Amino acid sequence: MKNKSLANLQTEIDTAWLYDKIAAQEDNPDVAAIFRGLAEIERSHALHFSQQNGGIALPGPSWRARTLNQVGKVFGYDYLLGALLETEKSIANAVVTAKNKKQAPVSGTETNHVKILQSLLQTKSRVSGEKLSQLEGKHKTVGGNALRAAVLGGNDGLVSNMSLVMGVAGATGGSGVLLAGVAGLLAGALSMALGEWISVKSSQELYERQMALEQEEIELHPEAEKKELALIYMAKGISEAEAWKMAETTMADKAHAHEVLVKEELGINAEELQGSAWEAALASFFLFAVGAVLPVLPFFFGSGTPAVIWSLALSALGLFLIGAAITLFTGKSVWYSGFRQVLFGLAAAGVTFFIGKLIGVSIAG
Repeated sequence: MKNKSLANLQTEIDTAWLYDKIAAQEDNPDVAAIFRGLAEIERSHALHFSQQNGGIALPGPSWRARTLNQVGKVFGYDYLLGALLETEKSIANAVVTAKNKKQAPVSGTETNHVKILQSLLQTKSRVSGEKLSQLEGKHKTVGGNALRAAVLGGNDGLVSNMSLVMGVAGATGGSGVLLAGVAGLLAGALSMALGEWISVKSSQELYERQMALEQEEIELHPEAEKKELALIYMAKGISEAEAWKMAETTMADKAHAHEVLVKEELGINAEELQGSAWEAALASFFLFAVGAVLPVLPFFFGSGTPAVIWSLALSALGLFLIGAAITLFTGKSVWYSGFRQVLFGLAAAGVTFFIGKLIGVSIAG
């Protein structure tokens, strides 16, 4: 229980620290105020955990938080929002579980991130619904998180090609592995790139169609669209009179009304349509290839059993690093996540190696 409480406490500290970092670089002062408010909520949770667990001293930010902050400095702080959203549910569950166990009242601040933002909106009347939707739009944009995609893309390449390499090694005793490994790398990376291109392109075409239909609705049924917009604002906690006033102002400019309704009603972030399907495809190709090349590298310099052993060792190292990288999103122990990844990856390689061994014996016989 003590270790779990310490982990929960560290999560609260890290989340508050990262929200402060995001607030510090946010250009919009109203949105920055929301992030600072979120940081205060997380710090209050940390204080609660400390008080409920014998006054545990509040630690500083962990290596995970500091690493995410460095990622934010390099790639932009929007990348951090996806990782923070991943922790919100676990934080809420931990707080509610602790309170229920101690029969303490649940205040409502333990709920998910969207509800916290709505609560802040109700207490900070200066923050408009449109500004809040700007913030929510950022969250949706990074919900798929490019960092997570990078980690998983490398993992796919490593595990799939390691399994292929070990299967061929088992069947041939270590010969012909280089050709098979390079072929597997290229085939897998090209397949991933094509799949990513189709995914991005089809999504863009779908969004463009939905946006065109929304424009038609604005032209043909402006009153109905104004009512929908007012209801959306009211659902965010804005008073009915203010919501109708905001909807009236928004609908006065059809281009602006279309932009707002696309974001509010359809949940589409127009910035996503600006992404290049080719860029996504090339990124997917590269990420898969980075992972897939690791089990093949030793066969460029050797062959037979020594190369197989080096391939396994290099692959195991890569799997551990991938598992460690995943903890940036999950908050789990680096050693637990890293060795779990190694165990599963080597298990897959072991299965294909022995299947290859059986096939090789069968063919030889």
